[in-house]
Amino acid sequence: MLWMIAASGLVAALSYFLTGATLKFLQRRAILDHPNERSSHAVPIPRGGGLPVVALTIPLWLIPFETEQSSSIGIILVGAIALAVISWLDDLKPRSPAIRLAVQLMAVGLGVYSFSTEQPLFGDVLPRWLEFGIVGIGWLWFVNLFNFMDGIDGISSAQTIAICLGLIGIGLILEEAPVPIWYPAALCAAFAGFALWNLPPAKIFLGDIGSVTVGFLLGWLLLQLIYAGYAVSAFILPLYYLTDATITLLRRGARGEKVWQAHREHFYQRAIQLGKSHSSVSATIFTANVGLAGLAIFAVDHPVVCLSLAAFIVRLLIHRLLR
Repeated sequence: MLWMIAASGLVAALSYFLTGATLKFLQRRAILDHPNERSSHAVPIPRGGGLPVVALTIPLWLIPFETEQSSSIGIILVGAIALAVISWLDDLKPRSPAIRLAVQLMAVGLGVYSFSTEQPLFGDVLPRWLEFGIVGIGWLWFVNLFNFMDGIDGISSAQTIAICLGLIGIGLILEEAPVPIWYPAALCAAFAGFALWNLPPAKIFLGDIGSVTVGFLLGWLLLQLIYAGYAVSAFILPLYYLTDATITLLRRGARGEKVWQAHREHFYQRAIQLGKSHSSVSATIFTANVGLAGLAIFAVDHPVVCLSLAAFIVRLLIHRLLR
């Protein structure tokens, strides 16, 4: 355990310095996120800060561990690399939504294909092809909602770090962790270095290369938790993101709007429009997410009670944001 703490500190430090170098590169190349009527920032900010996060996390996940995921992690990382490439190209110059969706479908399809056929999620209730289809759609939705929700300074850092801390805690209390604890620890450390540049007022944005790829990797970690029998914990960890994105897009869809287009209707965006600062909104969300991470750990043994408390926390959070 001590080696993991020391290694995580080194990864965080390396991520911090690499993000600083990436910032200078993006500024020289004028790879900027310019404000528009749907933005929550007022000046151009370099985007693509997820590049060092992804570049560090992928090789760190290749460290061999004797687990059930050993044979499939290579496939997962191939999908992550494909998503990183198309997302980086999109950060440089916007690409067709159809091309981005096609790569996402390929990555998720590879990921689902790598799952063990000996671990049915719904028992024998559904045929395996239908089960994998449901899992794939859920995973694809998670990748995109993570991208949709990355709209203000520090918010994705607040979500990613909290989820990873929850996964680490769950791994520590179980006799056999669903995934090596090093996976969420490495991702958390790489993101922590980036977060120091992304705290309000942000000097750099994550960009699609960060939000899409990290969403894919987090989705895989949560699915491993679900397949291990801890679905409630996996649901609690990203509950705020799931609630905000799903409710907002359902409302937009009901009004006949194009749900894939950028907008400013998420709860956290409405909080900014009410006059709250990026720092106060992200800090409030992070505090709630830490609470959710703690509940996710306790939900391993007390799922029903913890799920009820998690729903209450998210409702309280949304009320506070819109107050």
